[in-house]
Amino acid sequence: MPRAPERKSPSAQRHADTVRFVLFEARPAGLTFNQLVRSSELSPSQARAGLACLRDIIAERGWPPLIWTRTDGYKFCSDPAELQAYEVAIIREKLTEIRRFITGVVAPHAALQPKGRWIRHLNTQLSSVESTLDVIADYIDA
Repeated sequence: MPRAPERKSPSAQRHADTVRFVLFEARPAGLTFNQLVRSSELSPSQARAGLACLRDIIAERGWPPLIWTRTDGYKFCSDPAELQAYEVAIIREKLTEIRRFITGVVAPHAALQPKGRWIRHLNTQLSSVESTLDVIADYIDA
């Protein structure tokens, strides 16, 4: 499978440029998704594609990260405290997803095939990921 930068279509790049321009115009405030769609005159799917492509471009070019908060919506951010809060929130979300996957899919599979090599390996790896995410999610800057 091609890497993310190789998957960027020219249209997604145009949408990313539009999203970036609209978000820069709104700075320092952010925009909710609906506001972003209205301001950019993109369809919701085009705005999503533009956001995804913009995140890849940001990573490539070392620009300030794009975050989403309930209060402000999408915005560029360089405040360390705000970035840490966003990162911890995302880690907690992923931790919940992993835990639900383990309890809802992997554990029943392990009960059906307790000696299966694949399921033992998967269970070990996911337990490690869960443990690591749990440590990060509970991190409090002292």
